[in-house]
Amino acid sequence: MENSGDHRITTVDQLRALLGHPLPSTPRKLLRALDDTAIGFIGRSPFLVLGTADAEGNQDVSPKGGEPGFAVVENHNTLLIPDRKGNKLLFGLQNILENPYVGIIFMVPGTDETLRVNGTAELSVEPTALARLEANGTRAQLAIRVSVRECFFHCAKALLRSQLWQPESWSARIPFSWGKYLAAKGDGEEAARKIDQAVEFDYKNNL
Repeated sequence: MENSGDHRITTVDQLRALLGHPLPSTPRKLLRALDDTAIGFIGRSPFLVLGTADAEGNQDVSPKGGEPGFAVVENHNTLLIPDRKGNKLLFGLQNILENPYVGIIFMVPGTDETLRVNGTAELSVEPTALARLEANGTRAQLAIRVSVRECFFHCAKALLRSQLWQPESWSARIPFSWGKYLAAKGDGEEAARKIDQAVEFDYKNNL
């Protein structure tokens, strides 16, 4: 039987031999601070994903969303991300307490390019920051303040391949029921019904 380990890529030299090197102009897009184009993109973005890891390297990726511009740029080196009511598992927030390094992808619906931001994060309950992150008359529970170490725009190929913004390519919506999902793991049907009712109420009243 062929050893799968014989086909592993284990060095940067192997990786570069396979995939090559970037064009000389490509590294120019790697910035150490937010420029005006990046700030404008963040101001129009209603959605991001936040990647974190704990002290041992165990990883988590969390979606964050709101009205366009829900993440607030303090200055060219700092941005604020609100944390609002959720499931209270707190995986990403606990990770930041152990390991401040984070990676973020900002998306704007209909735009195939995305913005990537890497840096370090801290958690804050500074009143001024929470006030700037207010939405629908409610302040954020806390602010994730990110010090930007690197930012750059990512090319459109992944979103073009996936046809992410093309409705005609979408499959039928998945009718997801938290009640049925948890009932299959041991909760009864009555508990499932109550869970679905609670989730529906939460979605309507606690965004």
